[in-house]
Amino acid sequence: MNAPRCTGSPRKRRGEGIVTRKKQPDDANAIGRRNFLLGAGTAVAAGLAPAAAEAQTAPSAATAAAAAPADPEPLLTLTAAEHAFFVAAADTLIPADELSPSGSECGVATFIDRQLAGAYGSGARLYRDGPFPKGKPELGYQLPLTPREFFRAGISVANTWTRKTYGKDFDRLSAPEREAALKAMEEGKAPFPGLGSAMFFNALLQITLEGFFADPIYGGNRNMASWKMIGYPGLPATYREDIKKYFGKKYDKPPHSIIDFS
Repeated sequence: MNAPRCTGSPRKRRGEGIVTRKKQPDDANAIGRRNFLLGAGTAVAAGLAPAAAEAQTAPSAATAAAAAPADPEPLLTLTAAEHAFFVAAADTLIPADELSPSGSECGVATFIDRQLAGAYGSGARLYRDGPFPKGKPELGYQLPLTPREFFRAGISVANTWTRKTYGKDFDRLSAPEREAALKAMEEGKAPFPGLGSAMFFNALLQITLEGFFADPIYGGNRNMASWKMIGYPGLPATYREDIKKYFGKKYDKPPHSIIDFS
């Protein structure tokens, strides 16, 4: 039975938790954000479309280049509190900087809302007939909950924990407090009865990455900001005519979305 999706942190160095200050790209002493996302993002962007179909820093040049957000879309399944949680989490994992706008500015929360409202959220491809004994971590997701139920329960438990620890819901925490809270979840130190905070963090991180790198037709990656950041060309499946022209050169054509061919 597959988990609600899991990978490594975009702000995480090997052997460390969430990094408070990002390094400049190509920093020799750490995995720069662009270098890490170049690998993780290209894989997510290239492999996500079929699955998706199924189922605070000062403004920078990159941020300014992004078009002003459209009027907020009506939520399909998330409550206002759940949406606020995803916005805060996305902006903590993917803050605005010189490389890209923030996660929420790129539409990550909209992507998540759409996914959880559809086939993925209802667990259409999950085996859910049980039994559901407690399994070893290497066996992956073993809970009877659909992804929609999983995230609803996880956010509720997360907010209960942050209220006890910090005196307020996660989305009302300061940026340093949100980072500390996510790090505690990542390391499994936050008590999440019935779920496990590390499992919840991994699922949250994965769906955040997918929203950041997915084709914009699914609600995230607004203005193809992440594709432009890593140099991903987008939808075209063949580059026969460009191979000779760009052989040994930088491919500088703008990316294309499914929308461009619809």
